[in-house]
Amino acid sequence: MQHFEIVGGNRLKGKVPISGAKNAALPIMAASILVEGETVLRNVPDLADVRQMQVLLSRLGVKSHRDADGAMHLTVEDEMNAHAEYELVSKMRASVCVMGPLLAKRKRAQVSMPGGCAIGARPIDLHIRGLQALGADFELVNGDVLLRAKKLKGAEIFLGGPFGSSVTATANVMMAASLGQGKTVIESAACEPEIVDLANFLNACGARITGHGTPEVTIEGVTSLTGTEHTVIADRIEAGTFMVAAAITNGDLELVGARISHMRAVVDQLRRIGVIIERGETGVSVSSARRLEPVEITTQPYPGFPTDLQAQVMTMLCLADGNSVVTEKIFPDRFMHVPELNRMGAHLRKEGPTVIIEGVKRLVGAPVMASDLRASAALILAGLVAKGTTHISRAYHIDRGYERIEEKLAAVGAKIRRVDD
Repeated sequence: MQHFEIVGGNRLKGKVPISGAKNAALPIMAASILVEGETVLRNVPDLADVRQMQVLLSRLGVKSHRDADGAMHLTVEDEMNAHAEYELVSKMRASVCVMGPLLAKRKRAQVSMPGGCAIGARPIDLHIRGLQALGADFELVNGDVLLRAKKLKGAEIFLGGPFGSSVTATANVMMAASLGQGKTVIESAACEPEIVDLANFLNACGARITGHGTPEVTIEGVTSLTGTEHTVIADRIEAGTFMVAAAITNGDLELVGARISHMRAVVDQLRRIGVIIERGETGVSVSSARRLEPVEITTQPYPGFPTDLQAQVMTMLCLADGNSVVTEKIFPDRFMHVPELNRMGAHLRKEGPTVIIEGVKRLVGAPVMASDLRASAALILAGLVAKGTTHISRAYHIDRGYERIEEKLAAVGAKIRRVDD
């Protein structure tokens, strides 16, 4: 195992390239199962989850490789296997995205119940319900979801859940319906930019999808999809994380490739806190006022404030001049970073799905443990500004969603290094 060692107190300044969005790349990679011919994807980040998806797809007969320019090439070579096994799926929740493509193209999908970060229950009942509405038969076999359908037929499908729309369920149903017969209408569809990117990819392959980016998505089924080239959108969560890094260190960063249009709720809240954000020719420039204002934040489905930035912004609010309130409406148990931040001198109090944050003058370095991907990012941010040295164990969590984060931070002035335990 490895851990991060961070010496805090350094102001960040310079340019940071924002990588492609993991949450867009993974379902698009899964969609290659649907495609005849070669799929070429550009701006796919080099992450543990991406490599894991490549392994899963190889088991499902999809050959993939990167060329010298970093573009990923995917081609279906064998359509016999439709079983995504526990050994692979348990390591990454996004593996469930193969369910819809397998069912549509191979008439059968057997997918183990998914794993991923320990941030609370994330059931897949909406996925199953949506695919059943298209005509699939469902049963649970030895812990696997087994779906069968000789043909999928268009339907009107409602995908609203107890915590809002499901991004991966929307992706699964949209991919499956692309090769279904007739018209499918998804009501309460997820509106995230990653869903829009997936729909744009499918349309480039020959699908007929409209309304993507709104709560009502319409899919007119086609008989086949053909390979294409596609560039994955920039990662709005990575961009938001580096916005916080600039603000918390009183720094000045240019985030190359970041798109304000994908993160308006985040930009609005950061500006309320005192972060200066300006659109530039190649991305977004971020700096900070000396004083950070307290705010109240509630996570919501897109276009609301994203749950994937809750932990990072909470870290910044630990240093705000006053009391802040953060309420988690997507994953109410996503607060495993709270006790670790308290170890560094923060004053956080959890009350159900809400955390009360009493601003302090400073954080102090300490040994802490990363519990999930975004908590890891939050602790790195805390280490950047803490007095002294911070050691963050379980560095592997961050590699699931951030491409070489320690190198990007070090290039703009952070004292951070990855160390073997």
